[in-house]
Amino acid sequence: MSVFLTLVRRELGVAFNSLAGYVVVAVTLLLTGFSLVDICTKLVNTATDRPITETFYQSAYFWVILLVVSPVITMRTFAAEKSSGTYEALMTTPVGDTQVVLAKFTGALLFYGLTWLPLLAVLAVLRQVTGQASFLEPKVTAVALGGVLLVGAFFMAMGCFASSLTRSQVIAAMLSFLFGVGCWVISLRPSLPNAAEGLMGRVFDHLSLVRHMEDFSRGVVDSRHVVFYLTGTALFVFLTQRVVESRRWK
Repeated sequence: MSVFLTLVRRELGVAFNSLAGYVVVAVTLLLTGFSLVDICTKLVNTATDRPITETFYQSAYFWVILLVVSPVITMRTFAAEKSSGTYEALMTTPVGDTQVVLAKFTGALLFYGLTWLPLLAVLAVLRQVTGQASFLEPKVTAVALGGVLLVGAFFMAMGCFASSLTRSQVIAAMLSFLFGVGCWVISLRPSLPNAAEGLMGRVFDHLSLVRHMEDFSRGVVDSRHVVFYLTGTALFVFLTQRVVESRRWK
């Protein structure tokens, strides 16, 4: 466990010691700010009883943040190690492949989670200014942030897998972005007319990231959504571990 925690601290240290890490935080805050300004502008003339988290999830900004920020966070996890020549040194240390993969994934996920923490401060300010408790209702906010972490874990796992396939950080970011866009495009399929009819419609509906996030944004925990994201995350972590392990076959 001590080795695992050391590797996680190493990943976080690299993230905060690089310019890319602060760029990720800045871009997340910028897009979140634009989203909240847009939401507040709409609420000036239109009353709604929906939680602010649901309105935020339905905006394009949330998915833009995921699609753009996730590749930047994960592109260096394995690709940077390979390009700098430290990959083989790391893998020849008395550390198992699974520990390395899980540590890099955990480090990326923790950094991803930290980039969203300032959102709580923004919601607290909005609640204080407007006097509306719905801006920071504890249960809804906690469940919504749980949804953010679950979908983030899925994207971090995809990004780590993409990074393990190449030694170029640019290619890793492009692959991760393409994986994310592909999942998002599939998510749009059920919203089309008659798309939910038939077996294929139900399959696409089950694979829709947007549909799975809807309940979280309302403060509702559905085990089906939790299992979906955990299964997808475990799949890509397993694939990453197999790619890392494949070096032994060469």
